[in-house]
Amino acid sequence: MQIKQARFVVSNTNHLKCPPADIPEYAFIGRSNVGKSSLINMLTGRKALAKISGTPGKTQLINHFMINEKWYLVDLPGYGFAKISKSIRQKWENMIWNYLINRSNLITSFILVDARLEPQKADLELINVFGEEGLPFVVLFTKIDKLSKRKLSVNVENYRKKLSEQWEELPLSILTSAKTGTGKEDILAYIDETLEQIN
Repeated sequence: MQIKQARFVVSNTNHLKCPPADIPEYAFIGRSNVGKSSLINMLTGRKALAKISGTPGKTQLINHFMINEKWYLVDLPGYGFAKISKSIRQKWENMIWNYLINRSNLITSFILVDARLEPQKADLELINVFGEEGLPFVVLFTKIDKLSKRKLSVNVENYRKKLSEQWEELPLSILTSAKTGTGKEDILAYIDETLEQIN
């Protein structure tokens, strides 16, 4: 697949106000500062489609982007680390889960995990909840250009070991780098394949 067209459609805080659920969509979700905006911009070939911020928790809206006039790419608010109050965080989490559980045209969510870090509790909890709820997802390890091949191998294996405590069959994962473009073809091929299955 080639992304020839990518345009912003709408931002909101309520899944009921999202665009009509009449075409497939793919959501991107991850902890604050995991590199989500950079990865989305790399995938679409647009330098500023998703706004990049050095401040964790900057994305606080459900952002819809139309891709090739055929499917939506959805940028979801980051979780963890954001300097916000508990009450706002609760509203934030409710917004995300209402979207994930109720959005009938959501094909897959891409859960972004920072490859540089040891397994993070928030990431593992999110992945396990997706499994419990039966929500389709793919794990994207980000920022793999920031560490050596040996360290990357060790960190990914640590995640696999942690996940294997809860999962009989490990979820699909893809290594990515917004800087080098690693993973772009694999992600787009996955989207292409799932689109063909529903058409």
